[in-house]
Amino acid sequence: MNLPFRLAKRYLISKKSHNAINIISMVSVCGVAVITMALICTLSVYNGFQDLISRLYSTLDPELKIELVKGKTFHTSDSLIAAVRRMPEVDVFSEILEENALVSYNGRQLPATVKGVSANYERLTEIDSIIHNGQFLLTDGVVDYATVGIGLASQLGVNAGFVKPIDIYVPQRTGKINMSNPSESFLEGQLFVGGVFRVNQAQYDDQYILSSIDFARSLFGSPTLVSSIELRLRPGVNPSSFQKKRRAMLGGNFKVLNRMEQQAESFRIMQIEKWMTFLILVFILMIATFNVIGSLSMLIIDKQADIETLKKLGADDSFIRRVFMIEGIMISGIGASIGITLGILLCWLQQHFGILRLGDASGMFIIDSYPVKLVWTDIFGVILTVSVLGFFAAIYPVRALSTPKERK
Repeated sequence: MNLPFRLAKRYLISKKSHNAINIISMVSVCGVAVITMALICTLSVYNGFQDLISRLYSTLDPELKIELVKGKTFHTSDSLIAAVRRMPEVDVFSEILEENALVSYNGRQLPATVKGVSANYERLTEIDSIIHNGQFLLTDGVVDYATVGIGLASQLGVNAGFVKPIDIYVPQRTGKINMSNPSESFLEGQLFVGGVFRVNQAQYDDQYILSSIDFARSLFGSPTLVSSIELRLRPGVNPSSFQKKRRAMLGGNFKVLNRMEQQAESFRIMQIEKWMTFLILVFILMIATFNVIGSLSMLIIDKQADIETLKKLGADDSFIRRVFMIEGIMISGIGASIGITLGILLCWLQQHFGILRLGDASGMFIIDSYPVKLVWTDIFGVILTVSVLGFFAAIYPVRALSTPKERK
Protein backbone atom coordinates (compact mmCIF):
# COMPACT_ATOMS: atom_id res chain seq x y z
CA MET A 1 0.00 0.00 0.00
CA ASN A 2 1.18 3.56 -0.72
CA LEU A 3 3.12 4.80 2.32
CA PRO A 4 1.73 8.42 2.32
CA PHE A 5 -1.79 6.97 2.18
CA ARG A 6 -1.06 4.62 5.10
CA LEU A 7 0.28 7.46 7.20
CA ALA A 8 -2.68 9.71 6.31
CA LYS A 9 -5.12 6.93 7.19
CA ARG A 10 -3.38 6.37 10.53
CA TYR A 11 -3.47 10.09 11.34
CA LEU A 12 -7.19 10.19 10.50
CA ILE A 13 -8.31 7.35 12.77
CA SER A 14 -5.70 7.50 15.53
CA LYS A 15 -6.13 9.45 18.73
CA LYS A 16 -4.44 12.86 18.73
CA SER A 17 -2.67 14.50 21.62
CA HIS A 18 -5.39 17.15 21.70
CA ASN A 19 -8.97 15.81 21.72
CA ALA A 20 -10.21 19.00 20.01
CA ILE A 21 -8.50 17.87 16.78
CA ASN A 22 -10.62 14.67 16.74
CA ILE A 23 -13.77 16.69 17.37
CA ILE A 24 -12.99 19.21 14.61
CA SER A 25 -12.23 16.36 12.19
CA MET A 26 -15.59 14.74 12.93
CA VAL A 27 -17.35 18.08 12.60
CA SER A 28 -15.63 18.57 9.22
CA VAL A 29 -16.78 15.17 7.98
CA CYS A 30 -20.35 15.75 9.23
CA GLY A 31 -20.49 19.26 7.74
CA VAL A 32 -19.44 18.08 4.29
CA ALA A 33 -21.81 15.09 4.54
CA VAL A 34 -24.86 17.19 5.49
CA ILE A 35 -24.33 19.80 2.76
CA THR A 36 -23.64 17.11 0.13
CA MET A 37 -26.83 15.32 1.15
CA ALA A 38 -28.74 18.61 0.95
CA LEU A 39 -27.37 19.25 -2.57
CA ILE A 40 -28.49 15.81 -3.79
CA CYS A 41 -31.96 16.10 -2.23
CA THR A 42 -32.57 19.71 -3.33
CA LEU A 43 -31.60 19.11 -6.95
CA SER A 44 -33.72 15.93 -7.01
CA VAL A 45 -36.78 17.79 -5.68
CA TYR A 46 -36.41 20.46 -8.38
CA ASN A 47 -36.08 17.69 -10.98
CA GLY A 48 -39.22 16.08 -9.58
CA PHE A 49 -41.25 19.28 -9.84
CA GLN A 50 -39.96 19.90 -13.36
CA ASP A 51 -40.94 16.36 -14.37
CA LEU A 52 -44.38 16.82 -12.77
CA ILE A 53 -45.02 20.11 -14.60
CA SER A 54 -43.79 18.57 -17.85
CA ARG A 55 -46.34 15.75 -17.46
CA LEU A 56 -49.12 18.25 -16.72
CA TYR A 57 -48.32 20.32 -19.79
CA SER A 58 -48.03 17.21 -21.98
CA THR A 59 -51.76 16.57 -21.64
CA LEU A 60 -52.46 19.58 -23.88
CA ASP A 61 -49.10 20.41 -25.45
CA PRO A 62 -48.31 18.37 -28.57
CA GLU A 63 -45.11 16.43 -29.08
CA LEU A 64 -43.99 18.96 -31.71
CA LYS A 65 -45.42 22.29 -32.78
CA ILE A 66 -44.75 24.28 -35.95
CA GLU A 67 -45.41 28.01 -35.97
CA LEU A 68 -44.14 31.16 -37.62
CA VAL A 69 -41.01 32.92 -36.41
CA LYS A 70 -42.60 36.26 -37.31
CA GLY A 71 -46.31 36.76 -37.70
CA LYS A 72 -49.33 34.97 -36.34
CA THR A 73 -51.09 32.98 -39.06
CA PHE A 74 -50.16 31.26 -42.30
CA HIS A 75 -51.92 29.29 -45.03
CA THR A 76 -52.14 25.52 -44.83
CA SER A 77 -51.52 25.42 -48.57
CA ASP A 78 -47.87 26.35 -47.98
CA SER A 79 -45.78 23.78 -49.86
CA LEU A 80 -43.45 23.20 -46.90
CA ILE A 81 -46.35 22.48 -44.54
CA ALA A 82 -47.88 20.15 -47.13
CA ALA A 83 -44.56 18.30 -47.28
CA VAL A 84 -44.59 17.81 -43.51
CA ARG A 85 -48.11 16.37 -43.71
CA ARG A 86 -46.93 13.67 -46.15
CA MET A 87 -43.95 12.54 -44.09
CA PRO A 88 -44.10 8.89 -42.99
CA GLU A 89 -42.77 9.73 -39.50
CA VAL A 90 -45.87 11.83 -38.73
CA ASP A 91 -48.68 9.90 -37.05
CA VAL A 92 -51.08 12.79 -36.30
CA PHE A 93 -51.16 16.13 -38.16
CA SER A 94 -53.52 18.70 -36.63
CA GLU A 95 -54.29 22.24 -37.77
CA ILE A 96 -54.73 24.83 -35.01
CA LEU A 97 -56.18 28.34 -35.06
CA GLU A 98 -55.74 30.20 -31.78
CA GLU A 99 -56.85 33.76 -31.01
CA ASN A 100 -57.89 35.98 -28.13
CA ALA A 101 -61.58 36.78 -27.64
CA LEU A 102 -64.11 38.16 -25.19
CA VAL A 103 -66.49 35.60 -23.69
CA SER A 104 -69.78 36.43 -22.01
CA TYR A 105 -72.32 34.46 -20.00
CA ASN A 106 -75.20 35.89 -17.96
CA GLY A 107 -73.62 39.32 -17.84
CA ARG A 108 -70.17 38.07 -16.87
CA GLN A 109 -67.47 39.03 -19.36
CA LEU A 110 -63.90 37.76 -19.42
CA PRO A 111 -60.99 37.69 -21.89
CA ALA A 112 -60.10 34.21 -23.06
CA THR A 113 -58.12 32.31 -25.68
CA VAL A 114 -60.19 30.36 -28.18
CA LYS A 115 -58.24 27.44 -29.61
CA GLY A 116 -59.78 25.83 -32.67
CA VAL A 117 -58.59 22.25 -33.09
CA SER A 118 -59.01 19.54 -35.71
CA ALA A 119 -61.24 16.53 -35.25
CA ASN A 120 -58.21 14.31 -34.55
CA TYR A 121 -57.21 16.34 -31.49
CA GLU A 122 -58.01 13.43 -29.15
CA ARG A 123 -55.33 11.38 -30.90
CA LEU A 124 -52.85 14.23 -30.68
CA THR A 125 -53.06 14.91 -26.92
CA GLU A 126 -54.31 13.29 -23.70
CA ILE A 127 -57.35 15.54 -23.48
CA ASP A 128 -59.61 12.72 -22.25
CA SER A 129 -57.43 12.22 -19.16
CA ILE A 130 -58.00 15.79 -17.91
CA ILE A 131 -61.76 16.12 -18.46
CA HIS A 132 -63.15 17.20 -15.10
CA ASN A 133 -66.83 17.22 -16.07
CA GLY A 134 -68.77 16.32 -19.21
CA GLN A 135 -66.89 15.14 -22.30
CA PHE A 136 -64.60 16.47 -24.99
CA LEU A 137 -66.95 17.35 -27.85
CA LEU A 138 -66.43 19.69 -30.79
CA THR A 139 -69.68 19.40 -32.71
CA ASP A 140 -72.67 17.10 -33.15
CA GLY A 141 -73.42 18.28 -36.65
CA VAL A 142 -76.02 20.81 -35.48
CA VAL A 143 -74.35 22.99 -32.85
CA ASP A 144 -70.75 23.70 -31.85
CA TYR A 145 -69.42 22.81 -28.42
CA ALA A 146 -66.67 24.15 -26.20
CA THR A 147 -64.41 22.43 -23.68
CA VAL A 148 -63.60 25.12 -21.12
CA GLY A 149 -60.80 25.39 -18.57
CA ILE A 150 -62.05 24.87 -15.03
CA GLY A 151 -60.91 28.29 -13.82
CA LEU A 152 -62.62 30.11 -16.68
CA ALA A 153 -65.78 28.01 -16.26
CA SER A 154 -65.90 28.89 -12.56
CA GLN A 155 -65.52 32.61 -13.22
CA LEU A 156 -68.22 32.55 -15.90
CA GLY A 157 -70.52 30.35 -13.84
CA VAL A 158 -70.94 27.66 -16.51
CA ASN A 159 -70.66 23.90 -16.51
CA ALA A 160 -71.04 20.99 -18.88
CA GLY A 161 -74.58 20.42 -20.09
CA PHE A 162 -75.90 23.95 -19.50
CA VAL A 163 -78.69 24.69 -21.98
CA LYS A 164 -77.62 28.29 -22.54
CA PRO A 165 -74.54 28.86 -24.74
CA ILE A 166 -71.68 31.22 -24.01
CA ASP A 167 -71.24 34.20 -26.34
CA ILE A 168 -67.87 34.90 -27.91
CA TYR A 169 -66.89 38.23 -29.44
CA VAL A 170 -63.84 39.08 -31.58
CA PRO A 171 -63.04 42.30 -33.47
CA GLN A 172 -63.32 42.24 -37.23
CA ARG A 173 -59.98 41.92 -39.00
CA THR A 174 -60.90 44.37 -41.77
CA GLY A 175 -62.98 47.51 -42.08
CA LYS A 176 -63.38 50.60 -39.92
CA ILE A 177 -64.88 50.89 -36.46
CA ASN A 178 -68.40 52.29 -36.47
CA MET A 179 -68.25 54.80 -33.62
CA SER A 180 -72.04 55.27 -33.60
CA ASN A 181 -72.57 51.52 -33.18
CA PRO A 182 -69.33 49.83 -31.99
CA SER A 183 -71.01 46.44 -31.69
CA GLU A 184 -71.04 46.19 -35.50
CA SER A 185 -67.23 46.05 -35.40
CA PHE A 186 -67.31 42.68 -33.63
CA LEU A 187 -67.98 39.18 -34.89
CA GLU A 188 -70.07 36.97 -32.63
CA GLY A 189 -70.32 33.24 -32.12
CA GLN A 190 -71.98 30.88 -29.64
CA LEU A 191 -70.72 27.67 -28.07
CA PHE A 192 -72.50 25.21 -25.80
CA VAL A 193 -70.32 23.86 -22.99
CA GLY A 194 -69.75 20.16 -23.60
CA GLY A 195 -66.99 19.63 -21.05
CA VAL A 196 -64.68 21.22 -18.51
CA PHE A 197 -60.98 20.32 -18.37
CA ARG A 198 -58.44 20.72 -15.60
CA VAL A 199 -54.68 20.84 -16.23
CA ASN A 200 -53.80 22.38 -12.84
CA GLN A 201 -51.92 25.13 -14.67
CA ALA A 202 -53.49 28.61 -14.56
CA GLN A 203 -52.16 29.35 -18.04
CA TYR A 204 -54.68 26.85 -19.43
CA ASP A 205 -57.33 26.47 -16.73
CA ASP A 206 -58.08 30.20 -16.51
CA GLN A 207 -57.75 31.15 -20.17
CA TYR A 208 -58.49 28.42 -22.70
CA ILE A 209 -61.61 27.38 -24.59
CA LEU A 210 -61.24 24.46 -27.00
CA SER A 211 -63.56 24.41 -30.00
CA SER A 212 -63.56 23.04 -33.54
CA ILE A 213 -61.28 24.69 -36.06
CA ASP A 214 -64.25 25.22 -38.39
CA PHE A 215 -65.98 27.31 -35.72
CA ALA A 216 -62.77 29.26 -35.05
CA ARG A 217 -62.26 29.97 -38.74
CA SER A 218 -65.82 31.19 -39.17
CA LEU A 219 -65.53 33.31 -36.02
CA PHE A 220 -62.17 34.86 -36.90
CA GLY A 221 -62.94 35.17 -40.60
CA SER A 222 -59.97 33.04 -41.65
CA PRO A 223 -61.22 30.17 -43.82
CA THR A 224 -57.76 28.84 -44.79
CA LEU A 225 -55.46 30.21 -42.11
CA VAL A 226 -53.89 28.46 -39.13
CA SER A 227 -51.75 29.77 -36.29
CA SER A 228 -49.79 26.53 -35.84
CA ILE A 229 -49.47 22.89 -36.84
CA GLU A 230 -49.30 20.32 -34.05
CA LEU A 231 -47.73 16.91 -34.61
CA ARG A 232 -47.47 13.53 -32.98
CA LEU A 233 -44.81 11.19 -34.31
CA ARG A 234 -45.09 7.48 -34.91
CA PRO A 235 -43.72 5.17 -32.20
CA GLY A 236 -39.98 4.68 -32.54
CA VAL A 237 -39.29 8.00 -34.26
CA ASN A 238 -36.68 10.11 -32.46
CA PRO A 239 -38.30 13.52 -31.78
CA SER A 240 -34.97 15.38 -31.53
CA SER A 241 -33.69 14.02 -34.82
CA PHE A 242 -37.01 14.72 -36.59
CA GLN A 243 -37.09 18.22 -35.11
CA LYS A 244 -33.60 19.08 -36.40
CA LYS A 245 -34.39 17.80 -39.90
CA ARG A 246 -37.66 19.72 -40.09
CA ARG A 247 -36.01 22.91 -38.90
CA ALA A 248 -33.49 22.61 -41.71
CA MET A 249 -36.22 21.84 -44.24
CA LEU A 250 -38.60 24.64 -43.18
CA GLY A 251 -35.87 27.26 -43.11
CA GLY A 252 -35.96 30.52 -41.18
CA ASN A 253 -39.67 31.30 -41.57
CA PHE A 254 -40.91 28.53 -39.29
CA LYS A 255 -39.82 27.18 -35.92
CA VAL A 256 -40.33 23.62 -34.69
CA LEU A 257 -40.83 23.44 -30.92
CA ASN A 258 -40.74 20.46 -28.58
CA ARG A 259 -42.67 20.42 -25.31
CA MET A 260 -39.87 22.05 -23.32
CA GLU A 261 -39.55 24.85 -25.88
CA GLN A 262 -43.31 25.43 -25.98
CA GLN A 263 -43.16 26.28 -22.26
CA ALA A 264 -39.67 27.78 -22.35
CA GLU A 265 -40.39 30.58 -19.88
CA SER A 266 -41.82 28.29 -17.20
CA PHE A 267 -38.96 25.80 -17.44
CA ARG A 268 -36.36 28.57 -17.62
CA ILE A 269 -37.64 30.03 -14.35
CA MET A 270 -37.46 26.60 -12.72
CA GLN A 271 -33.89 26.11 -13.95
CA ILE A 272 -32.88 29.52 -12.59
CA GLU A 273 -34.42 28.69 -9.19
CA LYS A 274 -32.71 25.29 -9.20
CA TRP A 275 -29.22 26.59 -9.89
CA MET A 276 -29.57 29.62 -7.62
CA THR A 277 -30.39 27.21 -4.78
CA PHE A 278 -27.43 25.07 -5.84
CA LEU A 279 -25.09 28.08 -5.65
CA ILE A 280 -26.39 29.02 -2.19
CA LEU A 281 -25.73 25.49 -0.93
CA VAL A 282 -22.28 25.49 -2.55
CA PHE A 283 -21.51 28.71 -0.68
CA ILE A 284 -22.53 26.99 2.57
CA LEU A 285 -20.32 24.04 1.56
CA MET A 286 -17.41 26.47 1.11
CA ILE A 287 -17.96 27.66 4.67
CA ALA A 288 -18.07 24.04 5.86
CA THR A 289 -14.69 23.36 4.20
CA PHE A 290 -13.10 25.91 6.54
CA ASN A 291 -13.47 23.19 9.19
CA VAL A 292 -11.32 20.96 6.98
CA ILE A 293 -8.68 23.71 6.77
CA GLY A 294 -8.77 24.18 10.56
CA SER A 295 -8.64 20.45 11.24
CA LEU A 296 -5.70 19.93 8.89
CA SER A 297 -3.81 22.95 10.23
CA MET A 298 -4.16 21.74 13.81
CA LEU A 299 -3.10 18.22 12.78
CA ILE A 300 0.06 19.60 11.16
CA ILE A 301 0.91 21.46 14.34
CA ASP A 302 0.16 18.36 16.43
CA LYS A 303 2.40 16.13 14.27
CA GLN A 304 5.50 18.33 14.21
CA ALA A 305 7.48 15.66 16.07
CA ASP A 306 6.45 13.06 13.49
CA ILE A 307 7.46 15.41 10.69
CA GLU A 308 10.95 15.81 12.19
CA THR A 309 11.25 12.03 12.57
CA LEU A 310 10.23 11.47 8.93
CA LYS A 311 12.77 14.05 7.82
CA LYS A 312 15.53 12.25 9.71
CA LEU A 313 14.47 8.98 8.07
CA GLY A 314 14.97 10.57 4.64
CA ALA A 315 11.48 11.83 3.73
CA ASP A 316 11.59 14.95 1.60
CA ASP A 317 9.21 17.92 1.68
CA SER A 318 7.00 16.64 -1.13
CA PHE A 319 6.47 13.32 0.71
CA ILE A 320 5.35 15.09 3.89
CA ARG A 321 3.07 17.43 1.99
CA ARG A 322 1.54 14.47 0.17
CA VAL A 323 0.72 12.78 3.49
CA PHE A 324 -1.27 15.75 4.77
CA MET A 325 -2.76 16.43 1.35
CA ILE A 326 -4.19 12.91 1.31
CA GLU A 327 -5.38 13.45 4.89
CA GLY A 328 -7.41 16.52 3.86
CA ILE A 329 -8.82 14.81 0.77
CA MET A 330 -9.85 11.80 2.88
CA ILE A 331 -11.77 14.06 5.30
CA SER A 332 -13.70 15.65 2.40
CA GLY A 333 -14.04 12.33 0.58
CA ILE A 334 -15.52 10.48 3.55
CA GLY A 335 -17.97 13.32 4.18
CA ALA A 336 -18.95 13.43 0.50
CA SER A 337 -19.42 9.64 0.32
CA ILE A 338 -21.65 9.63 3.39
CA GLY A 339 -23.64 12.62 2.08
CA ILE A 340 -24.15 11.13 -1.38
CA THR A 341 -25.22 7.77 0.07
CA LEU A 342 -27.68 9.39 2.49
CA GLY A 343 -28.98 11.74 -0.23
CA ILE A 344 -29.67 8.91 -2.67
CA LEU A 345 -31.25 6.82 0.12
CA LEU A 346 -33.55 9.68 1.20
CA CYS A 347 -34.61 10.34 -2.40
CA TRP A 348 -35.36 6.63 -2.89
CA LEU A 349 -37.44 6.55 0.31
CA GLN A 350 -39.30 9.69 -0.77
CA GLN A 351 -40.02 8.22 -4.21
CA HIS A 352 -41.44 4.98 -2.84
CA PHE A 353 -42.96 5.98 0.50
CA GLY A 354 -43.61 9.75 0.27
CA ILE A 355 -42.10 10.56 3.68
CA LEU A 356 -42.35 14.34 3.27
CA ARG A 357 -45.96 15.17 2.45
CA LEU A 358 -47.61 18.28 1.06
CA GLY A 359 -50.04 19.33 3.77
CA ASP A 360 -52.97 17.11 4.66
CA ALA A 361 -54.83 14.60 2.52
CA SER A 362 -57.72 16.93 1.67
CA GLY A 363 -56.96 16.85 -2.05
CA MET A 364 -55.88 20.49 -2.25
CA PHE A 365 -52.65 19.52 -4.00
CA ILE A 366 -52.02 17.72 -7.28
CA ILE A 367 -49.79 15.22 -5.48
CA ASP A 368 -49.65 14.05 -1.86
CA SER A 369 -45.88 14.28 -1.31
CA TYR A 370 -42.85 16.10 -2.66
CA PRO A 371 -41.83 14.68 -6.04
CA VAL A 372 -38.19 13.69 -6.48
CA LYS A 373 -36.23 12.50 -9.48
CA LEU A 374 -32.60 11.44 -9.29
CA VAL A 375 -30.57 12.61 -12.29
CA TRP A 376 -27.11 11.08 -12.46
CA THR A 377 -25.58 14.13 -14.14
CA ASP A 378 -26.60 16.16 -11.07
CA ILE A 379 -24.98 13.60 -8.79
CA PHE A 380 -21.75 13.71 -10.80
CA GLY A 381 -21.90 17.50 -10.68
CA VAL A 382 -22.19 17.42 -6.88
CA ILE A 383 -19.30 14.94 -6.64
CA LEU A 384 -17.14 17.18 -8.84
CA THR A 385 -18.05 20.30 -6.83
CA VAL A 386 -17.28 18.66 -3.48
CA SER A 387 -14.04 17.20 -4.87
CA VAL A 388 -12.80 20.56 -6.13
CA LEU A 389 -13.64 22.37 -2.89
CA GLY A 390 -12.14 19.53 -0.85
CA PHE A 391 -8.92 19.69 -2.89
CA PHE A 392 -8.50 23.43 -2.35
CA ALA A 393 -9.37 23.06 1.33
CA ALA A 394 -6.56 20.50 1.66
CA ILE A 395 -3.96 22.28 -0.43
CA TYR A 396 -4.15 25.58 1.46
CA PRO A 397 -2.73 24.45 4.84
CA VAL A 398 -0.37 21.97 3.16
CA ARG A 399 1.25 24.68 1.05
CA ALA A 400 1.90 26.64 4.23
CA LEU A 401 3.46 23.58 5.84
CA SER A 402 6.93 24.34 7.27
CA THR A 403 9.39 21.60 8.08
CA PRO A 404 12.13 21.96 10.70
CA LYS A 405 14.69 22.67 7.95
CA GLU A 406 12.56 25.47 6.50
CA ARG A 407 12.12 27.14 9.91
CA LYS A 408 15.87 27.55 10.16
